[in-house]
Amino acid sequence: MIQYILECIAFQLVFLVVYDFFLKKETFFQWNRTYLIGSYLLSLVLPWIKIEALRKEIPETFYGYPEFLWNFQQSEIAVSIETAEKFTLTWQESIFLGGMSLALIWFVIKLWRLVQLRKKGEITYFKDFTQVLVPKSSLAFSFFKSIFLGEEVAKKEYPIIISHELVHIKQKHSLDLLFFEVMRIVGWFNPLVYVYQNRVAELHEFIADAHLPVGERKAHYELLLSQIFQTRNISFVNQFFKKSLLKKRIVMLQKNESKKILRVKYLLLMPIIAMMLVYSSIEAQKKEKNQNEQTANTKNDKNTDNKIFSATRDSLLDVPFAIVDQVPIFPGCEDEDDKRTCFRKMIQKHISKNFQYPQEAQEKGIQGKVSIIFAIDAEGNIIHIEKRGPDKLLEDEAERIIRKLPRMTPGEHKGKKVNVPFSIPITFKLESKELQNDMIIRFVNGIAPLYFVNGVEYTKKDVEAIDSDHIESINVRKGEEAIKKYGPKGKDGVVEIKMKKIN
Repeated sequence: MIQYILECIAFQLVFLVVYDFFLKKETFFQWNRTYLIGSYLLSLVLPWIKIEALRKEIPETFYGYPEFLWNFQQSEIAVSIETAEKFTLTWQESIFLGGMSLALIWFVIKLWRLVQLRKKGEITYFKDFTQVLVPKSSLAFSFFKSIFLGEEVAKKEYPIIISHELVHIKQKHSLDLLFFEVMRIVGWFNPLVYVYQNRVAELHEFIADAHLPVGERKAHYELLLSQIFQTRNISFVNQFFKKSLLKKRIVMLQKNESKKILRVKYLLLMPIIAMMLVYSSIEAQKKEKNQNEQTANTKNDKNTDNKIFSATRDSLLDVPFAIVDQVPIFPGCEDEDDKRTCFRKMIQKHISKNFQYPQEAQEKGIQGKVSIIFAIDAEGNIIHIEKRGPDKLLEDEAERIIRKLPRMTPGEHKGKKVNVPFSIPITFKLESKELQNDMIIRFVNGIAPLYFVNGVEYTKKDVEAIDSDHIESINVRKGEEAIKKYGPKGKDGVVEIKMKKIN
């Protein structure tokens, strides 16, 4: 998501630079209005468009692990998350929603100001608009079909202002500003959405001024120059008297119409969009690269694996963790006598500490074992991470955890520093009250399994009476695994239940 947001902002910046340097000073006001709204919408869509013909795969040197290393696994690590019905947010999500809430509150306050002005005013209904006459005020602005006028303004400049505001109403300019107001709530962190809204509001005034009859423009100049204006800080209304725009409006009123040939400038949009598509397509290719490499690796036969291992073994580049003379030293294991055991414990501790169950995987109920293998190179860095699992979401999380491993003291074999491959399976488990209840009463191969609670055998009836809120974890063993631990009586499966400690 962060990548998508950054791409949107980058595209918006490019579009705004083109507008400010090439289009802003032209009198093609309606074209510019279309450009600004269209380019903003394009910036939201382009990152999702991936053109296959533009996707170029960057070749890399192939690196594969022999098949036996995948099967030569260390002790399995089970990481689980309880999916009880509770709402949790990451700190990033909290900041994002907090900003949205504040922006929404500010929007509601501005709406409330409009409602209060309407209550104060004298309302008169006309065919094309509703007039709200505000006492003791020199306001002048429109919002949808309502024109708000102060008493002081209405006495002298009434015809010109009404004519001007009717253009806003007929062209539905309030919709443009309200759209960007919503974007300001959703994308409160993006400074460019405020720039877009400002540019569009500016264009609205140019469009309305341009509709003035030539004979009325002199009076319009005098009005803009002489009036002491009162404005309201409401970003989604079309304000007639806005000090920051007066000079620009007067300049545009005096400016000659741009030549039609200059509309060719809008063709600049085509190569810009093409470059953006190339960029987003290449980025998509990079994201899919790891998955494609994994698929390609699994298609290699054992002969290829054996050749790779033979070459690396002969040159002493890669020596498996189980046979290397001196294993890599995990930070904190320097003073331990058994550095091999310490390494394994620290790896398990690192995985448990950094584990985050992917939200999408939780929602889809995805769980299972991810076999992951990586190497600690001759400088102690983590390299060549490969993974195999039931779903890419779990694979990516396993890889993310491994990439966070610290730099280590490299392993040595026969007096030389070497690359040391290490494999470990990580099992992702979802535990919920529903899942717990189901596992407690489940049958394996249609026959009732054994039940063990904290290592003590229980009957099925006793287990069903357990309050699931007091269960810490549940593990189901089947087939060979169950028989190996519990003997022949475990042939129909075993449900192992661990209870929570009660203080």
